[in-house]
Amino acid sequence: MSKIARIESRIVRLPAEEPLAGGPVVAGATRDFVTLEIGTDDGIEGIGVTFFGGPLTGALKAAVDALGALTVGEDPLRTEAIADKLRAAASSSGPGGIFTLALSAIDIALWDIKGKALGLPVAKLAGGHRERVPTYASGALMRQFPMEHVAKAAPRLVENGFRQMKMQLALPGDTSPEREVERARVIRESVGEGIDLMCDINQRWDVRQAISIGSRIEQYHLYWLEDVVAHDDYAGLARVAATLATPTAAGEYVYGAVPFRHLLEARSVDIVMIDVLRAGGITQWLKIAAMAEAFNLPVVSHLLPEIHVHLVAAVPNGLTVEYMPWSVRLFEDAPRPTKGELAVPEKPGLGLKFDRGALRRFGAA
Repeated sequence: MSKIARIESRIVRLPAEEPLAGGPVVAGATRDFVTLEIGTDDGIEGIGVTFFGGPLTGALKAAVDALGALTVGEDPLRTEAIADKLRAAASSSGPGGIFTLALSAIDIALWDIKGKALGLPVAKLAGGHRERVPTYASGALMRQFPMEHVAKAAPRLVENGFRQMKMQLALPGDTSPEREVERARVIRESVGEGIDLMCDINQRWDVRQAISIGSRIEQYHLYWLEDVVAHDDYAGLARVAATLATPTAAGEYVYGAVPFRHLLEARSVDIVMIDVLRAGGITQWLKIAAMAEAFNLPVVSHLLPEIHVHLVAAVPNGLTVEYMPWSVRLFEDAPRPTKGELAVPEKPGLGLKFDRGALRRFGAA
C-alpha cells in the first residue's frame, strides 16, 4: 500500500501582471504563492498550491511544512483521515486562517496523487459532469484602472474570445453613485448586450448603497453583483438579494463549510462562490457545492482556474470558472481559454506540472 514519503514546499513570488488586456501594474509588485509537492514511496508525486499574500506568506509556508510533516507515513488516498489528523493536531486554530490555507494545499496534492494512482483526471473522480466549462475574464477591469483603459480593455477581451467578464465598482477616491453608474454604463456599452458582465464590490458597500446603486445599474443587465456588503452580514446580503433583480454572488471570503450553511439558510446569495483554498481543499469544495445543489443554487470559483476547472466541471451545478491568471506561470501546461471555455485536462490527477524554470526564477525560499 502506498505511503507518503516526503513533502517539499517553497515560496514563489510571481510578477503582479495583468496579461488579459495589458492593464497598468505597479513596478516590482508580486503575488506570492506557496507550492507543495508530496511524494509517495512508490514514486507518485502530487502537487498543491496555496496563497495568502503579503508578509504572512512565510508563516503560511511554515504551516504547510508542519502539517505536511504529519502526513508522512499516511495512506495518501485516505484524504478524510489525514484531514482529521491535521485538524486534531491544530485543534486550537479554529476553522479559518492560515491553518485552512495550509490544509488546502495538502488536500489538493492528495487529490492529484489519487487521480494519478487511479489513472483518472480529478474532474472525473469528483463527478465528471462535463469536459468543458465556461470561463470569464477577471482582473482586467479593476476599479483602480482609469475609465479610458477599461473602455478599451473590455472590447479587447471580447476580441480574445471571452463571452463573460468581470468589472469592479466601489471606486477608489472621492466616488459617488453617479460615478459608479457611469462606469457600469461605459463598460456595458463598450461590449454590447451579448456579453455576460459581472461586477465585484469586494464588500465595499453597505446595504443602503448596495440597494441604491444596485437598483440604478439594473438597466445594464449585470450577470451578477458580487460581495456587495460584508461577507458575514448574512441578513444584509439577504436584504440586497431580495430587493435587486440582479443576481448576487458571495462566498469567497469565508473559510470552511459552515458559513455556507448560514449563507444558504439566510437566502443571502443567488450564486455560491467557493474558493478552494479558503474552503479547505478539494474535499471541502465538493461538499459545499453539494450543499448549494440542495438549495437549487449554482456554484462558481474564485482564483486558481487551473484547479477549479476540474471542480466546476465535476458537479452538476457548476456555472463558470473565474479566469484570473495570477497563478498561470507556476505551471508548464495550464489550461487556457478557447472561445470563452476551458477544457478539463485529460491527464491523470490535476493534469498539471510545475514549471521548474519559473520556480527557480521566482522562487524565494
